[in-house]
Amino acid sequence: MHGFDLTFEEAREIQRELASKLITVGGPAIPEIHTIAGCDCAFDKRSNRIFGALVVLSFPKMEILAEYFSQMPIKFPYVPGYLSFRELEVLVELFEKLLERPDVVFVDGQGIAHPRGIGLASHLGLFLDLPTVGCAKSRLVGDCAEPSAAKGSWEPIKYSGKIVGSLLRTRNNTKPMFISPGHLIGVDKARELTLTCALKFRIPEPTRIADKAVAKYKKEMLDE
Repeated sequence: MHGFDLTFEEAREIQRELASKLITVGGPAIPEIHTIAGCDCAFDKRSNRIFGALVVLSFPKMEILAEYFSQMPIKFPYVPGYLSFRELEVLVELFEKLLERPDVVFVDGQGIAHPRGIGLASHLGLFLDLPTVGCAKSRLVGDCAEPSAAKGSWEPIKYSGKIVGSLLRTRNNTKPMFISPGHLIGVDKARELTLTCALKFRIPEPTRIADKAVAKYKKEMLDE
């Protein structure tokens, strides 16, 4: 879709161009989902490397079916709103290792709840042509009310006159998660799937397991 040796200005233009290609309605019906992937990245400043992990889980049991790992040099600086240009290349490389495509992908990052409407989850969804869900711990853009303390309660995230996601309570009396559709899925379906995947913890299983996997992989690589 595009290369990764980019200037800041080129990255911004790519975001503006690709945002118009996103489809953020509908999504797979839960009975049709059999596997869900989760992906996450970690960084090491001293070696200037990025580490990526991809886990494939059964649905709805959330049992680990496969894990994939990769690393490469960091090519793009940390700039808020441009996370995908730091993480996307290693994640795309991981998905190229898959023997079977998952039904849905959970991403530790934003979907369309983004200044230019295309966060990491949306950007990756376009590369993969798969339904993606952005699952973030903090807000990047938008306004929303605080949901009630009970698991499953939520409030819409609004930005530029549109609903771009849900502030969702995934566990009783814990901080809510910022859930936004990435690509090939709508706001309501993204929220429904996230809640289904939040078994015991605040963070849904696909990204929680991916986070633990990439932390372990990074440690193993740096300890060699």
